[in-house]
Amino acid sequence: MQIRLVKRNEYDQLLGLMRQLNPLDQEASEIQFHAFNEIINSKYLDLIVAEDGGVLLGSCYINVIPNITRGGRPYALIENVVTDSAHRNRGIGKSLLDHAVELAWSQNCYKVMLMSGRAETAVHAFYKKCGFNADEKQAYIQRAP
Repeated sequence: MQIRLVKRNEYDQLLGLMRQLNPLDQEASEIQFHAFNEIINSKYLDLIVAEDGGVLLGSCYINVIPNITRGGRPYALIENVVTDSAHRNRGIGKSLLDHAVELAWSQNCYKVMLMSGRAETAVHAFYKKCGFNADEKQAYIQRAP
């Protein structure tokens, strides 16, 4: 298994993983393809994948955000962590998160944040096992009408 940045020709496979994360999402659109290309071309955004034999097994997204406080050190936000349902509980998610966190540290981030909308205690236990602290901050969300 290899942990690396997504390749442009892996868009369709990546969408398959994202559908597992959000099964109610609409079918692929031109807007999503445009967003994928924006992410690939951005110096602040990365899509990290776990791949084995040309098959994507998992993915996560990291956004390194420039910052005025903390001496100008950026911070990072990890989103859309997903492992293919047929390959879970094999360390793929942890490998993805470890890679994302190391990427953040290599870019001098002072913190890495991750939010989860999942209610399952096993998901929260997994993030804690990966070194994330759920007690330090409170997240607030407002969704578009």
